[in-house]
Amino acid sequence: MSRKVVRSSKFRHVFGQGLKADQCYDDIRISQMTWDSNFCTVNPKFVAMIVDASGGGSFIVLPLSKTGRIDMSYPTVCGHTGPVLDIEFCPHNDNIIASGSEDCSVMIWEIPEGGLTSPLSEPVVKLEGHSKRVGILSWHPTAHNVLMTAGCDNVLILWNVARGQEMVRMDTVHTDLIYSACWNRDGSQILTACKDKTLRVLDPRKGTVITEKEKPHEGSRPVRALFVSDNKILSTGFSRMSERQVALWDPNHFGEPLTLQELDTSSGVLLPFFDPDTGIVFLCGKGDTSIRYFEITDEAPFIHYLSMYSGKESQKGMGYMPKRGLEVNKCEIARFYKLHDRKCEPVVMTVPRKSDLFQEDLYPNTIGPEPSVEADDWFDGKDGQPIMISLKDGIATPTKTKEFKVNKTLLKSTTVCAGDQGNRGGEIESLRNEVKQLKEALEALTKTVNDLQLQQQ
Repeated sequence: MSRKVVRSSKFRHVFGQGLKADQCYDDIRISQMTWDSNFCTVNPKFVAMIVDASGGGSFIVLPLSKTGRIDMSYPTVCGHTGPVLDIEFCPHNDNIIASGSEDCSVMIWEIPEGGLTSPLSEPVVKLEGHSKRVGILSWHPTAHNVLMTAGCDNVLILWNVARGQEMVRMDTVHTDLIYSACWNRDGSQILTACKDKTLRVLDPRKGTVITEKEKPHEGSRPVRALFVSDNKILSTGFSRMSERQVALWDPNHFGEPLTLQELDTSSGVLLPFFDPDTGIVFLCGKGDTSIRYFEITDEAPFIHYLSMYSGKESQKGMGYMPKRGLEVNKCEIARFYKLHDRKCEPVVMTVPRKSDLFQEDLYPNTIGPEPSVEADDWFDGKDGQPIMISLKDGIATPTKTKEFKVNKTLLKSTTVCAGDQGNRGGEIESLRNEVKQLKEALEALTKTVNDLQLQQQ
């Protein structure tokens, strides 16, 4: 990768720093699972981490202020019967978190203000529709109560969480394991990376493929991809010689990449995080000690290397704080929560500035916590742009928290349809079960008749 030309950028001197021991979260048994998810999710109120648990799956949710050593008896969220593989906070309600597990279920939890005082084992909603473990979760960025899940059954499902209902099921699109799945900025498209070496841009409500790219990276190891500015696509993967690569694509001209750069020969999967306000992408490798960051621009070579933060210990996972949770008076442009074997270390990225005043150029209006469209309207075809907020007054928490309401009557119904994209999955499954029961009854009847005939002979 050529770094000879010095280009002017206000982010050239971004400075990464791990916080001191008393500001870390210590003595936490981080999960030993080999799954390639972040294992951590954060928002301006809480940090949550997947932990080791005997006889099931659990994760711990801590208020951001609860730093230092965490007692072994601290309550956890422990309703799953198998290890938890992925967790994610709802972007529209800081107290709501979703978890996906090896037990094939997805659960939605409500964390009380101030954190847990006793173990939480009863979810608000339990979503069942996958036949194998669920490893990917992603909340819709603008629609309230819409959740996307992807499992090892190669199925991608969109849920209306308030109804506890499966709305769209994509079970024929992917031929192999889904490595990553994410939304674009307004949630009108989904991008997936699959083990069959194909990137796909999907229409979420129709469940159809808009465009696809085979072999974005030649290597056989996992590929990650996400939407960046102007609906371009950034992917991370491996070359045929197992070198780690990062590439930028224009989905309207998917033939050749806009740029493809080789990084190093490490074996860890690169987890990309993109900040749409600054155009910076952070690449965190599983098992690495470092975080690289690049600036994405409109002119070639499109991806410009900025710098690298290096820590002492390797990272098992990484949480990324939403922009509204940063300290703007300290010129903080990103904050990561880096998981070690036994602790979580916040890593702060700042742009050194002499002035204490609010820096307009570092903090343009950013995505706020208010949803712009309700789930039913979104599934009916209405799109909503993100509602932007200013960070001039510091950390932004919702003026009135979007209440999480569950329609209990609809939760009990398994055959309710929703619009043209209605949930056929539940009906089909119940019909399959009925057919199976009839077959078994017929086999038993045939056996009885045969036995009677033998006795008569």
